[in-house]
Amino acid sequence: MLASPAPLMRPLSRLSILLALLTVGCVLAACGGATFNGTVYRGEDVAFRIPQAPPGWQQIEVSHTAVAFRDEANMATIAINGRCRGEDDVPLAALTQHLFLQFSEREILSQEVVPFDGREAMHTVLQAKLDGVAKKFDVWVLKKDGCVYDLLLVAHPARFEADLEAFGRIVRGFATLSTNDS
Repeated sequence: MLASPAPLMRPLSRLSILLALLTVGCVLAACGGATFNGTVYRGEDVAFRIPQAPPGWQQIEVSHTAVAFRDEANMATIAINGRCRGEDDVPLAALTQHLFLQFSEREILSQEVVPFDGREAMHTVLQAKLDGVAKKFDVWVLKKDGCVYDLLLVAHPARFEADLEAFGRIVRGFATLSTNDS
């Protein structure tokens, strides 16, 4: 005669259930990764808010970038990134130049330090080539609370002006957030 399975099963205690739920919660939190809800980006150690994407711009995935949008009609891209890796002592100009190390024929058209999100930022407009293809850039680099934020407009030089207003709206609406804010 077979024994009933009931004696082999013990009821779970409340503590066992709580520990199981906490374990599942920790695993899910670790796998959660970065999120972007259309206006707020939250990564592991960086968070920021931007306005809604400009009309006609589509969100795209770009490696090493938190949020990116593409305007196919004008062949332009907006890229926004943030990182917290102890770059507090690196000057804004050096952080800006680092973004363009792989580019040739770099020509800075304008560069100035301006107030931005409660700090100073480096605002640079430049032209450069990557693999022989000319592009024009509007770049904002901000250091704040141990993090560095880069906001870039990348466009064909002949179409650059067409996307400045849309990019300017993103820049004016940009704000860093605490990673603890809801």
